[in-house]
Amino acid sequence: MHFRLISRTDAPALLEFELANRTWFESHIDARPPDFYHLAGVAAHIDDILARHAAGSMHPCLLVEGDGTIVGRGNLKDIDRDAGRAEVGYRIAASACGRGLAGGALRHLMELAYGQWQLSRLDAHVTIANAASARVLERAGFTLAGPSPIKALVAGQRLDCLHYRHFADSSQQALQHDT
Repeated sequence: MHFRLISRTDAPALLEFELANRTWFESHIDARPPDFYHLAGVAAHIDDILARHAAGSMHPCLLVEGDGTIVGRGNLKDIDRDAGRAEVGYRIAASACGRGLAGGALRHLMELAYGQWQLSRLDAHVTIANAASARVLERAGFTLAGPSPIKALVAGQRLDCLHYRHFADSSQQALQHDT
């Protein structure tokens, strides 16, 4: 397994990954629009996130097996270098769950955030129904900052989310403020 930056040539494999896991993902997170699930939709998505990467506001990664199969995605998004923070998110294929890949993806994103991007804080939002993702965050040292202002539409239901935080300097954990 290895992590790498997404590229335009990943569109066919990413479409396959997203289609194969659509039902699984949509049982945990907001559904993507229907026009995403075509090669042109995925290509446009990749162009968008690569443009955001070039602008310094996003770092989109893929988790790829040795044979090139995509088994997960992870992103730093809404990177704000002035404020020293970003939001972290990840999704792992249903068939790859239980192998520690979500934790590995999160650790990789944390290394990128605190190393390459020189950020000081990461935020994450998880639905109240996604206890597995909350456990991944907690195992990585994220702490619950409180309710999130974000609401997710999952399987037709509006779900509340929880806001988690992690600081590069763990001594700041005790000084958390909702800013």
